[in-house]
Amino acid sequence: MIPKRTFRQRLLTWYGGSARDLPWRRTRDPYAIWVSEIMLQQTRVQAVIPYYERFLAKFPDVRKLAAASESDLLAAWAGLGYYSRARNLQRAARAIVAAGTFPNTYDGLRELPGIGDYTAAAIAAIAFGAPRAALDGNVARVVARLSAEPGNIKAPVVRRRLQELAGELLDSKQPGMFNQAMMELGATICTPRSPDCAACPVAALCEARSAGRQSEIPVLGNRAERRRVYVTVFVVEHRGSVLLRRRDDSERRMAGFWHLPEQVNGAETRKLGTFRHSIVNNDYEFEVRTASLTGTPPNHRWWPLKELHSIPLSTTAKKAIVCWRKSDQKTG
Repeated sequence: MIPKRTFRQRLLTWYGGSARDLPWRRTRDPYAIWVSEIMLQQTRVQAVIPYYERFLAKFPDVRKLAAASESDLLAAWAGLGYYSRARNLQRAARAIVAAGTFPNTYDGLRELPGIGDYTAAAIAAIAFGAPRAALDGNVARVVARLSAEPGNIKAPVVRRRLQELAGELLDSKQPGMFNQAMMELGATICTPRSPDCAACPVAALCEARSAGRQSEIPVLGNRAERRRVYVTVFVVEHRGSVLLRRRDDSERRMAGFWHLPEQVNGAETRKLGTFRHSIVNNDYEFEVRTASLTGTPPNHRWWPLKELHSIPLSTTAKKAIVCWRKSDQKTG
């Protein structure tokens, strides 16, 4: 049995002196907190910070986000990946504007597109002080080690046990700070590999550490096998513009983004180089080639190079164009 009062006191004291200074921790604005939580899903903190600051500068409130064009929205999100997050963010913004108010309860937040149990709990606790325990990957790992959870952390029954224990540990008087402290502990101390138990403020209360099993817990299910995929893209330049194709809504992956062509018929080509890019369980190897072409194939468009920063250009297209520029400098 974990002594809850002692646990809360030690955790919050540590957090007060060790918390990282992150931009979303300087506000109680539910809109800004919501944006940060969506961006932080499956994305590292340091990678999110510049996107978060640029996004809020471009869309400072829910009305500006709701009114944005898809092109502007995707351009602001380009590089963060998992683009359904951005689309759901805007769908939710439009629902909030239509309702006339930002929902301030867990249940109200949970009804918005793109907001699951964790995100609703985090926003409700941090922005509105609701006594809800937020269980993300970091917090689940912390709770699993504290209780020496023997089950697979991804199993629904185990997840429910961890959620229940997180709720019991929650400091209902300071739920926002407590949730952030738990996330911080998992992100910086109770890490997936080689947890720094010597620096942990609650190590003495951890059952996994007491049993010497902190590196074995949490138990994870089998990971999906990674798949290698080979793709060829063509950089076709003509009078300061490059040929691009916009994927429409019928194409699930990267719909709405502009991409380099993967086929060029009847054109002379030359290999420029290769680069690698990973998406979920797929490891892509791209071969970049240049091509000579004068006409415009169907569903393609010539975009001036100086305007590429203003459109939602795929990350792989950006990498390929960098490869082309480097090759051009070498041969120039």
